[in-house]
Amino acid sequence: MTSTPPPVRSLLHKPAISRLSVASYNIHGAIGTDRRYEPARISDVLAELAADIIALQEVESRASAEHTLEFLARRTGMHVISGPVRMRGAADYGNAVLTRFRPLAQTQLDLSVKGCEPRGAIDATLACELPGWGGCDLRLRVIATHLGLRPGERRHQVRQLLNYAAALPRLPTILLGDVNEWFLWGRPLRWLHAYFEQRPHVATFPSRLPVLALDRVWASPRAHLVSVSSHRSALARVASDHLPLVARFEVPLPARTASLHAA
Repeated sequence: MTSTPPPVRSLLHKPAISRLSVASYNIHGAIGTDRRYEPARISDVLAELAADIIALQEVESRASAEHTLEFLARRTGMHVISGPVRMRGAADYGNAVLTRFRPLAQTQLDLSVKGCEPRGAIDATLACELPGWGGCDLRLRVIATHLGLRPGERRHQVRQLLNYAAALPRLPTILLGDVNEWFLWGRPLRWLHAYFEQRPHVATFPSRLPVLALDRVWASPRAHLVSVSSHRSALARVASDHLPLVARFEVPLPARTASLHAA
């Protein structure tokens, strides 16, 4: 007995979606809680995440060893966007983005405050070719950052980021990274929540027994953000002093593509 296909009307009225996974991970220079430098453990954690876009902080290369970011890019097979904030001879240190999607444009933002450690952000526009889109793609902006340790420093950096984001062309935007903000009532978080809409905080630090929500993700439009969680595998607990933060999105298919699939 053959089944009867559902009528076209029901397909057209059922929203078609594609799922997207994004992560933020402070890798602590690939030095684990056992004080051993092992970038292979970081790459194994990234494999566990299986995320489409990963923002990395505290990515450090060493003059006496292989460049950590090059190693991770080769092991994951992902596109790499580097955002070093400090250069010392053959070594560098800073942020990075690994992505399965093709980068269309990228900008490095200097968020450094005089007298403090250099800080920055990566602004990347990606062409997200998602399963089921029938050749269409989504232009997505990802802003990945690592903010400072001092309250006044973070306030200055968040104002910079929000002013920058407000002046950009309108695109779906994800802001994520290690914001180093443990005051849940502090002004930097209130400003970010007001701009992007609030979402639950998830403890990621320290990785052995996480109590602080230092790693964060925001999205605009907020409605597409489905869930936020920490990745608490046994390997993640030792590979770095932070746990990875994972956000999952459900992105509606464009109406034209959805109609083609319904037909």
